[in-house]
Amino acid sequence: MQQAAGRTWSPMATEANPYAMPPPAQKSRKETVKDALSLWGRKVGEATRKAEDLSRNTWQHLRTAPSITEAAVGRIAQGTKVLAEGGHDRIFRQAFSAPPDEQLRKSYACYLSTSAGPVMGVMYLSTARVAFCSDTPLSYQPAAGDRAEWSYYKVAIPLHRLRAATPSASNLKPAEKFIQLVSVENHEFWLMGFVNYNSAVMHLQEALSGFHNLQA
Repeated sequence: MQQAAGRTWSPMATEANPYAMPPPAQKSRKETVKDALSLWGRKVGEATRKAEDLSRNTWQHLRTAPSITEAAVGRIAQGTKVLAEGGHDRIFRQAFSAPPDEQLRKSYACYLSTSAGPVMGVMYLSTARVAFCSDTPLSYQPAAGDRAEWSYYKVAIPLHRLRAATPSASNLKPAEKFIQLVSVENHEFWLMGFVNYNSAVMHLQEALSGFHNLQA
């Protein structure tokens, strides 16, 4: 279409053509570089904070055990076991005889607080339950005078029997963070020394909330 003589074409909206849109304002090269550096700085800052959190949580995870050296060796051994046996999903299914329709969502290295002290293991969160299994078998006596036997320390709470999953921290040592699990019968379990604490809290509470919403 030819422009009318003596008229200058403009992309700006007018009363005659309200649908014309103005072109986006072009940034100067200096502004573009400044914006790119600002975005990069924010990403680096976020990555640095996550790395610092992971470092603190890992150190706290190792310190939770009676021996830092034994905890480090145990964590390496557990990683080797996970690789050898085909991943956390397979270990979870073997440990808890999970049916095919139950899907493992997340797994977190942590400790379970017991009367005998913290037990190193893994917390599993599936579509049906939250569970814990120790990394290694522990010795126990079935009855006084009996020979000691060995077994993995396991806890499993179906989501429909889980009343609350509450995060908390020590007043004296804020770096020591916990998750309290409470069943509908008021049985309590305390998990601690998480390597990925914030993620564990978030996914536990999401799973609990989602499951309760489905049941409502």
